Amino acid sequence: MTRRARRRARAAELIRSAGLDAAAFVPGPSFHYLTDLDFHLMERPTLLFVTATGGLLAIMPELERLKWSGAFPEAETFYWQDSDGFEGAFEGAMRALGAAAVGVEGGRMRMFEYDALRRHMGNGDVRDADAALQALRIAKDEDEIASLSRAIEISELALAETLDEVRAGDSERAIAALLKTRMLAHGSAAFGFDPIVLAGANAANPHGTPDDTPLQPGDALLIDFGAKIDGFSADITRTFFCEHASERHAAIYETVREANALGRCMAGPGVTAHELDTAVTGVLRASPFADLIVHKTGHGLGLDVHEAPQVMVGNHQRLEPGYVITIEPGLYGAGDVGVRIEDDVTVTENDARSLTSFSRALRLIG
Repeated sequence: MTRRARRRARAAELIRSAGLDAAAFVPGPSFHYLTDLDFHLMERPTLLFVTATGGLLAIMPELERLKWSGAFPEAETFYWQDSDGFEGAFEGAMRALGAAAVGVEGGRMRMFEYDALRRHMGNGDVRDADAALQALRIAKDEDEIASLSRAIEISELALAETLDEVRAGDSERAIAALLKTRMLAHGSAAFGFDPIVLAGANAANPHGTPDDTPLQPGDALLIDFGAKIDGFSADITRTFFCEHASERHAAIYETVREANALGRCMAGPGVTAHELDTAVTGVLRASPFADLIVHKTGHGLGLDVHEAPQVMVGNHQRLEPGYVITIEPGLYGAGDVGVRIEDDVTVTENDARSLTSFSRALRLIG
């Protein structure tokens, strides 16, 4: 059985278990996972349907005919022209599908695609099946772990080379550009997201955008980034200090490092996401810096940079072999400093293994 066939069979199993007749996917990680093809999520609706028996059906813009038919000539496909609109394709597809219940990825499908499905489903039902479908990609196989490992290796090489060149006075934007150049030079196919490079007080904004702010002596430099290989992205954060760190900043850093170390040690099969988050955040809460906590411990990592399972309070899902999660505690003081240390960890049969290895010791740069 081919990889595509195995994945489609897994999707069909999940669809049946959820009491659905089919699932509809718009372009995105799951669409790619099932087809090895990438399409833009644009104004032209493009949908893949997998049935409870493992069958394929698609709605495709005419301009994607060659790409789609070359890969899936056997799939029943309803093409539509810009000049005609897509309503006819939806009508034909829904008639051919004959499904009473279709599940969708509610966190990804847009309203106009959902509405088109509803209009042409007749007495059928369109349901949010995110909770069921997230199991499709949650456990990674050896090839997927290998791709993630390669993305991480490239990322860490690029970071090491970037830090060798960073000096006081360099702007966040310039450091981010250098990091991207280094990742591409080492073979990154793309980036999981635009690198977050934040200096000084800007580092207190966990998802800030690099600008022309210069790195100054005593500043924290927070770098959150990831190279991408085979669609899988690394997601790594390290925080450094320019030339020196104040006693308070060093204490904040060591608190985050302790929490990160506990998370990497504790993660493993059978541990719930709730338990892991409670323990890691507990280190931060027990410190003098509890008021600087602003986010959960981590998230799943794969074709999506953020995917299931969410490592947070209230998620009692147990970690299983093949899961890849981030452990990324952080502390953020508005107008002062931000520190985050993020590692990518895979759950094994007996414990967990950090795929990231870049040093977590406090490092002065510049």
